[in-house]
Amino acid sequence: MKRLMIFLRDYKVESVLAPLFKLLEAFFELLVPLVMAGIIDKGIADKDMGYIGRMGFYLLALGIVGLVSSITAQFFAAKAAVGFSTKLRQALFDHIQSLDFTNIDKAGPSTMITRMTSDVNQVQNGVNMVLRLFLRSPIIVFGAMIMAFTIDVKSALVFVVAIPLLAIVVFGIMLCTIPLYKKVQSHLDKVLGITRENLTGVRVIRAFHKEKEEEERFQESNRALAAMQMFVGRISACMNPVTYVIVNGAIIALIYIGAIQVNIGNLTQGEVVAILNYMSQILVELIKLANLIILITKALASADRVASVFAIGNGETSVQAAQGMEDRMAFRQYPAGKEPFLAFDHVSLTYQGAGAETLHDMNFTVNRGETVGIIGGTGSGKTSLVNLIPGFYPVTEGGIYLEGKNIRSMSEEELRRRVGMVPQKAVLFKGTIRSNLKWGKEDATDEELWRAIDLAQAREVVEGKDGQLDAQIAQNGKNLSGGQRQRLTIARALVRKPEILILDDSASALDYATDAKLRTALRTIEAETTVFIVSQRASSIRHADKIIVLDDGEIAGIGTHGELLQNCTVYQEIYYSQYSREEQSAL
Repeated sequence: MKRLMIFLRDYKVESVLAPLFKLLEAFFELLVPLVMAGIIDKGIADKDMGYIGRMGFYLLALGIVGLVSSITAQFFAAKAAVGFSTKLRQALFDHIQSLDFTNIDKAGPSTMITRMTSDVNQVQNGVNMVLRLFLRSPIIVFGAMIMAFTIDVKSALVFVVAIPLLAIVVFGIMLCTIPLYKKVQSHLDKVLGITRENLTGVRVIRAFHKEKEEEERFQESNRALAAMQMFVGRISACMNPVTYVIVNGAIIALIYIGAIQVNIGNLTQGEVVAILNYMSQILVELIKLANLIILITKALASADRVASVFAIGNGETSVQAAQGMEDRMAFRQYPAGKEPFLAFDHVSLTYQGAGAETLHDMNFTVNRGETVGIIGGTGSGKTSLVNLIPGFYPVTEGGIYLEGKNIRSMSEEELRRRVGMVPQKAVLFKGTIRSNLKWGKEDATDEELWRAIDLAQAREVVEGKDGQLDAQIAQNGKNLSGGQRQRLTIARALVRKPEILILDDSASALDYATDAKLRTALRTIEAETTVFIVSQRASSIRHADKIIVLDDGEIAGIGTHGELLQNCTVYQEIYYSQYSREEQSAL
């Protein structure tokens, strides 16, 4: 929780004023029993209506001032809590955006969503209530005890016994429930994860008629969450009845002792009523404090979960020159200034937690303007290979060099600016076609947008929509077909005019004719852009300047289409199996 308190530093004034006004309210509330005692002992006993009227006016004034103080305190507390949660949520979002793919994969999106929403809301409520009640309730409790001692020491000894017992109950239950609330939030992560899977995969679930199985899986997880919540709820629920028993037992003792004291003349009736009022104030405040403790317990558990996200780091920073890493390429056979445009120097990749290497000893060079095809069987490491170029995952061995400079010594902004990436899954965001394409280049002109659209063979898609560039796109591009989404994501990458363009199986939804037109259009930009094409289709990469064939995470062959047909068994198997099918479909 301490780590998160830095987000309150812009609300120092509100964080001080809120409890101060609550203390002011508490001070006026502690005066009420004394005024009531005066009314009973003097006004009613002496039948002095003027005194009763004056004291009644004082009670009204105390009530009004207390109300104003309470409203003011709640205003400042709410302002501080909402501002705190706003800054915390923004910082959490920014941190998640800065994480590399390894850490995002490790944490999981459902956990991140829960911590940014439910957990941050719990922390916000905790901050709000702490500012309002955390000082007020103890002041009322101990202030009432002190005021009782000023009236009668013997009667006030009941407070000395009751308050420690109450403290043991409250803090004992708090210590028991803090770890349990953490488990509750973990179960909530699982429920959210299942919900997210079902919402994103609803078509697959219905296609395989798995609705009942998924309902049962959700119910099982939901029941586990409900059982944990009920268990911790039962423990928390013990707080109120136990405190009621202790306080009401103390009230009985006070009435008994007070009656004896009144009979022997040591106390007046008004003083007994004042002491009982103080005990009633303690009862009310302890109920509030008990509920506050429960809320604080939830907030602390959630705060730990939020802080754990901030503790997730990217490991080594991208700038490592200070640690002795050589910026210049390790290939000594190339003189300075003559290095290849892009080079993989014996690169290996092992995903965190994986039992074996995903890529092993990737060693090849690429010249500027070349088109490089990457092909291989399912799980051969094609996507993993191209994900290393923009630095999505750090290499575990070797190095990747761009114009002789290790990409890990380059800033993330510089590297991503030079690389255009079209991932396997075409992702578009809610907005217009124009706003989506401008992700590639914020200040792109309409002419640049249309050029990218033409290169991506997406003109008919855009012109077929009302408003064309200003046509609306639904969330995740749900109002577009798979092929339309793919072409627009390719156009988005082309708008940037990147030095390296990576097409990761991004034309899989296109028909052969459109795919051929796209490849022809991409050849017109070869002089200025180095293109990587990942594809399952041999026809998509057969005209590439260089084809890299992967097999189980290793390079099975590198060369042109003709060369690989002569000397690469893996490529021969892929090509001839597809070629025969294409021939048969053409007949």
